Amino acid sequence: MPRDSYLLFSTRVIRLFAYGFLSVVLALYLVEVGLSEGQTGLLLTLTLAGDAGITLWLTTTADRIGRRRMLVLGAGLMILAGTSFVLTRNPVLLIIAAIVGVISPSGNEIGPFLSIEQASLTQILPDQVRTRAFAWYNLVGSFATATGALTGGWLAQALQSNGMPALEAYRVVLVGYALAGLALVVCFLNLSPAIEVSAPAASSTPRLLGLHKSRGVVLKLSALFALDAFAGGLIVQSMMAFWFHIRFGVDTGIIGSIFFGANILAGISALLAARIAAKIGLINTMVYTHIPSNILLMLVPLMPNLPLAVTALLMRFSISQMDVPTRQSYTMAVVEPDERSAASGVTSIARSVGAAISPTLTGIFLGVPALISAPFFLAGGLKIVYDLLLYRSFRSIKPPEEK
Repeated sequence: MPRDSYLLFSTRVIRLFAYGFLSVVLALYLVEVGLSEGQTGLLLTLTLAGDAGITLWLTTTADRIGRRRMLVLGAGLMILAGTSFVLTRNPVLLIIAAIVGVISPSGNEIGPFLSIEQASLTQILPDQVRTRAFAWYNLVGSFATATGALTGGWLAQALQSNGMPALEAYRVVLVGYALAGLALVVCFLNLSPAIEVSAPAASSTPRLLGLHKSRGVVLKLSALFALDAFAGGLIVQSMMAFWFHIRFGVDTGIIGSIFFGANILAGISALLAARIAAKIGLINTMVYTHIPSNILLMLVPLMPNLPLAVTALLMRFSISQMDVPTRQSYTMAVVEPDERSAASGVTSIARSVGAAISPTLTGIFLGVPALISAPFFLAGGLKIVYDLLLYRSFRSIKPPEEK
């Protein structure tokens, strides 16, 4: 593997550790500074909406202006968000920081990084190893998220056990998030020109959002991914952590441990996806593994106690991420080389926009005792609808390695 690929894997680890590190305490921090459950959900919605706008701009221009420049700028916005959340308790300023900066309420990838990094990896690696590389890319990310969630949860609890107020303990975690953004800037500055597009493809189709020949395929994928993300946004990790806290009275350390295990299993499932896809194809792998995981998701709130709820959640995560590297690899495979950053960016934006409304709904549900489990049922049901529509629309469109 080229040197740049190791750097891109390293930035993935740093970033996902920071996302997991913050996700366990983010909703708790916002409630601690005085926001209600509904206001917290609204702020997380605005965070996702702001990230969508930033990502759209950075990814659709990255292939023309420079991928490395856009990655550095994204890391700077991550620093801005973390620092702003530390320095103010004003809800208006928090909302502004959430919209302008890059911050992950879910513990999962957000911002322009994933799209540009995947386009770069696709450029420097052969088609035959693309899905396997993406599987490892997702594996290290899941492990990093898991370790970050474990570290953030127990760090906050340890600081509080030693007499630090909860608000200050959560701020320590936010400082760590901003420092991770600084580390990303250093790594991105060391990438070589090999990740940049050498020459744009000739096309009679005018560009729109950085797309030309592949526009129809990308827009159709984007619509389906938006539906999936809307469903996923109902159960972002921060809100799910809050659900475990109010349903079972679980402390942050235990919540962090739960999501550590969940993300480890998710990472392993992503790695197994490459082997399955080599046998049955990318689209089949995405659909056949995703439906059972969503059935398990709907079983979580039906469990009568914490151990059974955690068991159902872990079973769900053990197969939930098999569609991620396959989805990413498929998107990169069916577009032109100079559309890859834009295609990944547009589909990522669609997912961000789809997920933007969901935390607000979840915040409302969590504020009504009779409805606290509704997000699980809605998310699982909508995700199954997405799976069926995806299979119907794209089972006949094959990536190069499957033709």
